[in-house]
Amino acid sequence: MADKGARVWAVILACLGVGGCGSSAAGPGKGIATTPDAATPPVTVSASNGVDAAGAPPANDSSGDSSAAPAEQDAAGQTSVPGDAGPLGAAADAAAAAAASDAGTQPGAGPDAAGDLSKLSFYYLDVTGGRVLMSNAAQPNAQVLVASAGQGPDGVAVDVASGYVYWTLMGNPSANDGAVMRSNLDGSNVTTLVPAGGTFTPKQMKLDVAGGKMYWSDREGMRVMRANLDGSNVEALVTTGQTDADRMDESRWCVGVALDLAGGYIYWSQKGPADGGVGSLRRAHLEIPGGQTSVNRTDIEVLYDKLPEPIDIDVDLGAGSIYWTDRADNTLSRAPIEIPAGSTADTRTDRQILVTGIATAIGVALDLARGKVYYTSGAGGALGRANLDGTGNESLIPKAGNLTGIALGQMP
Repeated sequence: MADKGARVWAVILACLGVGGCGSSAAGPGKGIATTPDAATPPVTVSASNGVDAAGAPPANDSSGDSSAAPAEQDAAGQTSVPGDAGPLGAAADAAAAAAASDAGTQPGAGPDAAGDLSKLSFYYLDVTGGRVLMSNAAQPNAQVLVASAGQGPDGVAVDVASGYVYWTLMGNPSANDGAVMRSNLDGSNVTTLVPAGGTFTPKQMKLDVAGGKMYWSDREGMRVMRANLDGSNVEALVTTGQTDADRMDESRWCVGVALDLAGGYIYWSQKGPADGGVGSLRRAHLEIPGGQTSVNRTDIEVLYDKLPEPIDIDVDLGAGSIYWTDRADNTLSRAPIEIPAGSTADTRTDRQILVTGIATAIGVALDLARGKVYYTSGAGGALGRANLDGTGNESLIPKAGNLTGIALGQMP
């Protein structure tokens, strides 16, 4: 007990600055306005403990109708936004994590859980303010990395080893002027990789650092796309429509994206109209079959159909699960990747709702090492975190802004 007490106080002192507790590195989509309305097929509700369930109106799909929280300067001159946890709160959280770890009650974490968490950062986007932000996971104190990131930042990905953060810009959804940007982890050296018009309306993105590729879904472009990490060799892997008439069919709009590099698959979501009940989760091989194109490839599998309005996705390949946010019923959900025996993509009912009452559910990112899932809310909602089964839901940065994408970065 004496050792445990000493450790807890050591964590508190560290987070207050005595010896250091780890330091940080330096939605709504556009188009159709939505009024989320719950209408879902049969589901299992695991935890109905959403953050900020009331008080935040639905976001406008074009620009969001909640203003982003203004940046302010702390005593040390660090840019931050309202909702910062503060050092005492972070120290208490770290101490609690240390005690839980000692007791063996921290799911998915080892004996140094508090120290590990201090090395985890999350990067996320504010679409209304056009900003790239980040925070240390142990001390959720939001910092603005890029104050002028461009029009409509939506998807974000991090390459810690190379020192880069990447993000997509939706631009004007009717102008075919989407782009992909990159900066150093501290927000410096902002660079355009895929220039305006190189993609239509890019949304969620993922990286294959070893393979030198970045992947994203292109909503109004009705494509799943790929390029080299320097922005060269842009190509479509999946094309769901080609004409202006096709573009009017929102069931063709690709939004979320996830990778199974070992298995050779790319996953994505097609959202459908607002609360339309025709959204789907799909996958195909990373490489187009020989003799086929992105338009006529025959290896596309529909994994889950007739969803309200799925947005961003992530996969837990070890557990065989896919996670997604849904903007129609404002939830975070998961389901087995594979269709259960006796069911089809449009008859399966094994969706498990993990978190409800999210202001406007957009971004999702998994921290499998610690058994956690992070999510973002548009419409002035919170940035939240829960256990992978939906329990232990917490608001890390309340009223964080009109948020879209989120990505995690494990620091050395």
